Amino acid sequence: MRGQGHGHNELSGTVHGAAVQAGTVYGGIHYRVETGAEEQIRQIPWQLPPLVRITDRTVELDALERHRARTAHEGYPALAAVSGLGGVGKTAVALTWLHALSPHFPGGQLYADLGAQSPNGPAAPDEVVGRFLRTLGVSAKQMPSALADRAALYRSLTASRRLVVLLDDAATAAQVRPLLPGGQNVTAVTSRWRMPGLIVDGCYALHLEPLATEAAVELLEITLADGRVAAQPEEARALVKLCAGLPLAVRVAGARLAARPRREITTMVRALTEERGRLEALAIQGDHNVRAALDLSYQGLPPEAARLYRLMGLHPGSEFGTPVVRATLASDAADVLDLLHDANLLVDAGEERYRFHDLVRLHAASKAEEEELPQERVAALRRMVDHYLATATRAEEIVDPQHRTMPRSYGAEPVIMADLGDDAEGALDWLELELPNLMAVIHRARPAGFPAVAWQLADALWPLFLRRKFYDQWRAVHKEGLTAAEELGDTAAQCRMLTSGGVGELGLGSHERALEMFERAARTFCTSGNALGYARTLNYQGLAHQRLGRLDKAAKLFTRAATELPACGDRRAGGLARLNLADVALARGLLEQATTDADAAYTTLREAGDMYNAARAATLLGRAYLARDHLDPVEDLLSTALSTLRGMAADYETARTLESLAVLAERRGQQGLARDYYREALELHSSVSRSESADAEAVRAQLARLEGHAVD
Repeated sequence: MRGQGHGHNELSGTVHGAAVQAGTVYGGIHYRVETGAEEQIRQIPWQLPPLVRITDRTVELDALERHRARTAHEGYPALAAVSGLGGVGKTAVALTWLHALSPHFPGGQLYADLGAQSPNGPAAPDEVVGRFLRTLGVSAKQMPSALADRAALYRSLTASRRLVVLLDDAATAAQVRPLLPGGQNVTAVTSRWRMPGLIVDGCYALHLEPLATEAAVELLEITLADGRVAAQPEEARALVKLCAGLPLAVRVAGARLAARPRREITTMVRALTEERGRLEALAIQGDHNVRAALDLSYQGLPPEAARLYRLMGLHPGSEFGTPVVRATLASDAADVLDLLHDANLLVDAGEERYRFHDLVRLHAASKAEEEELPQERVAALRRMVDHYLATATRAEEIVDPQHRTMPRSYGAEPVIMADLGDDAEGALDWLELELPNLMAVIHRARPAGFPAVAWQLADALWPLFLRRKFYDQWRAVHKEGLTAAEELGDTAAQCRMLTSGGVGELGLGSHERALEMFERAARTFCTSGNALGYARTLNYQGLAHQRLGRLDKAAKLFTRAATELPACGDRRAGGLARLNLADVALARGLLEQATTDADAAYTTLREAGDMYNAARAATLLGRAYLARDHLDPVEDLLSTALSTLRGMAADYETARTLESLAVLAERRGQQGLARDYYREALELHSSVSRSESADAEAVRAQLARLEGHAVD
């Protein structure tokens, strides 16, 4: 168990009373950003889904409460894992326990669906803890990128709170551990699998079995609430037996009957009995008896709702917004979404986003397989894919208009995009929000017969990866994109995946691997006679050698690139080569050369309209002047760069500019201003990737020097 060095408050009382499960409610994490870090951190989240009634779980709830009381007495946090069959009521039990504790835990409630059954794989812990941190008031600029840093910040922010946490549908103990809060808080984990690995964390393991017949009949009686169970007790018993005692199956069957107040229970029994062979066979495998109950709910849907249900079962990701629904149907679907939500077949995740319960999604996909023609399924998936590709490409254009967008391949039908406006940060936020779906599309595209989409969508994600440093995803999508480009025999696409993917490898610290990718692209360009493409790889190869500490080799490659790129018609790329030359010269102490090259790069990039890289060049030129102790031109250069980079949501480059401004302030004796610049730079560095942690530590050391003590 994990000990805590703090006192504790004893909480007495036990959860009592018979109750009936009315359903399992899932929901996304909702957060609201307010101005001011202190105000954000003071906000109290109340994220638990609504309390649902359960039956025949008194023994289990008593056991959970005994565990909590014991850990509180011993000074440990309470951690419990509730496991069992899908639809058995794990979430309902956890909610009953945690809701009862909430009055004694005023710090709030956190909730996350960890998506063990998601077709795209379980939720990544870094994404989940990132959402928790945003809920607790951490801004995007304050957000660390590395999982370890996010988890540490999360534990720090929760150490002094009194809160309860529900981690729903977990896949593994490793997925759960980074999401455990600090302090003496209470965490419940639900999973379809037993999780012995959590025992080392002081976890109490509780396994739920299906309801006994009488408890299931009680659930059915409360669900109907109209006297039919009392009037037809034997039929009610037969019905819940056909549902195998699973609360979800009983609830769905009861809801179907409740919608038909004149229908006898016998009618529902006959309907299930007619599929008894299938129902009993599927019940052996666990959750599939729920499929029979869902079939009955599905059959009662209006045609337009049934079609949307089927088609959204084809969606590659686990959660979707209304724009992709409109794209899938090629029409407004708000009323139909409401019908599916009211039928408990779709969960409202907030912010006009929805998701299926995992079993319901499988059921929807099976209905699409059964009832939609193959060409209709392909066309619907293509409309979804085109929506994501077109919107991501638009986001790419907004954030990085200088990125050389390669041609995109769309289907024959009109493409419907989400409205992103013109704000760069908003476009980046959309890319980050949809990143799980975009990755799911990339992995789905090639098997589905759309291989070009895989590399094109990976290409569209360039500005997100460059600005917000999702390095693991960067590597994964470019690997899949490269495979797709190779399958197509598209050498231009292969080279783009190699060069863009190689930059991601540099960020991951895999410099030799990056160099191999750049050299492979160079050979491909050379073989195909593409002189411009080959010249561009000189720049990339130089970056790899620079990261490997081979500054002489890097300088030679950058010098060649600076000459050959303008000769091939790309003055902008030549300006980038001069920028890289200046960086190497500054590192080698060649200050006059660094100043000359940085100034030339600044002029060229401004003339080319590449304001992002022009701002980078201005910062480097300012650093070169600082190194030469020429302070007069520095402030104007750095202030201009800072304004540009902030407007582009380029946090890492903004931080580097702030560091240079801090140095300038120190040279002028403005110690307080220097500290302010360093503090802001540290916040930005901490929000970027793990590969930039050395930069964060360097800034931290400067702050410690100025303040005379270590900086947290």
